[in-house]
Amino acid sequence: MHYKNGREAKNGDKVMLLPSYGPPVVGILYDATAGNDYCNGKIAPTHQNDPCPNLKECLHLDDVLAALPAEVPDTTPAVIDPVFVAQATAIIDAE
Repeated sequence: MHYKNGREAKNGDKVMLLPSYGPPVVGILYDATAGNDYCNGKIAPTHQNDPCPNLKECLHLDDVLAALPAEVPDTTPAVIDPVFVAQATAIIDAE
């Protein structure tokens, strides 16, 4: 994998995308695979107000995922449709 100027590309590099279709994007290259220089990888944009972490408070994502049980229950609250709630309330009030 190589950049436009021939330099070797590696995941984790700070990069600047200079697209023909919009403004430049500065970010971190990730998910790029060797052997392909076209439409390869993704860029995580960086901003001046990005969090500045204390690394003693951080864990590598692989370590977090390894510590999780194989089956993690879904505790996401169900989304309640406000229209349904209004209709149900109207029916209850009518009784």
